[in-house]
Amino acid sequence: MTVRRSAAALATTAVLLGAAAPVAVAAPSPSPSAELPAGLYGTTDPTYDGVWRQSLAFLAQKIEYVTPSTQAVEWLAGQQCDSGAFTSYRADPAKPCDASTVMDTNATAIAVQALVEINQRRDDANNGADWLKSVQNEDGGWGYNPGSPSDANSTSIVIGALARTGVPVNELTTADGSTPYTALQSLAIPCGDEDGGAFAYQPGKKGELTANLDATAASVLGLMGKGIASGTSNAVKDPACTKGDDLSPEQTAQNGSFFLADTLEKSPYLEQAPMPGAEDSEPQPDYGNTADAVVALAASGHTDKAEASVAWLQKNATGWAKQGGPSATAQLILAAHATGADARSFGGVDLVKQLNTMGPSPAATALPSPTPTGPQPSSGTDSDDSGLSLGWLIGIGLVAGAGIGFLLSMRRKKQQP
Repeated sequence: MTVRRSAAALATTAVLLGAAAPVAVAAPSPSPSAELPAGLYGTTDPTYDGVWRQSLAFLAQKIEYVTPSTQAVEWLAGQQCDSGAFTSYRADPAKPCDASTVMDTNATAIAVQALVEINQRRDDANNGADWLKSVQNEDGGWGYNPGSPSDANSTSIVIGALARTGVPVNELTTADGSTPYTALQSLAIPCGDEDGGAFAYQPGKKGELTANLDATAASVLGLMGKGIASGTSNAVKDPACTKGDDLSPEQTAQNGSFFLADTLEKSPYLEQAPMPGAEDSEPQPDYGNTADAVVALAASGHTDKAEASVAWLQKNATGWAKQGGPSATAQLILAAHATGADARSFGGVDLVKQLNTMGPSPAATALPSPTPTGPQPSSGTDSDDSGLSLGWLIGIGLVAGAGIGFLLSMRRKKQQP
């Protein structure tokens, strides 16, 4: 979900603690004077989040009926290795990937989701899905990099990517019969225990499970087989925490929703612990995780439990989104869409226009904003690479017919205590 939001912070933490940066963030940074590649969204160093922010921008644009430019799509597709994998960022796409290339399941999974949703480069998306299947861990899950221990966030985003490409996720069994869903369920804190319903990012050294809000939001989507750009599910009864050792993935997802709803009932926003060495030692609002929790609650049929958080985001998060660039702006658009809020007037800000100005001018746009429960853009599950779905063409035709022209212009994941 928001794993890239913390990537730069992780690198900073490593320096502050005098420790070596982890392998997952060991890629060299471009020099400050290096010119950013054409087609890329955002203006900051893309070393840790280039593919992530590009893909997240596409997902947010798609649900708002915006067609990204060919240049932007070509940049993303050019980041893919021949194996089908993506890295966080390849400064020189002409250089073939080799044994020293740090493959990234999260970047691959979100790129796959983005290409499927915009209905372009489907062969590339399928190639990425095949690579993801090839690096599944024996416990059924995925780690950040191939071979690393499974974690909730990586497993969840890979599930979303495979599901969007039509892969029957529950049939991806390992030698002992484990599936991606059982890998996620193994990270769920049992109901009746402290923080029951929540998910851990990974088990502790002694196998203990510590509640992690971001992992919980990600796992709710993963266990429901949904991608990041999920809309609203039909309303269900208030979430409850169901006890038992033989729960279905859906039941375990609802337990996660129960924990999120209970947490947000106490405060409309989630908090993040201060970074080591930070001057302010008090927990700070976590805008990104709050937006992710909103999407998870809406996707699991509990939009009403997210209303106060959406109102809080409208009032407090628009400045963060602008400063945070494409990823942050996209996260708010996804939260707005999932709950029926207007992304083009979110806290007085046109988030769609703001996102569009952060990259190459879109190929096309259409108004008005779609509703989360109304007709949705094509999922792109066929092999058509035309780039524009029927819904988009109709919307664009209506706009053109009216004579109106429109120009609309997180992470490395850290485990939270």
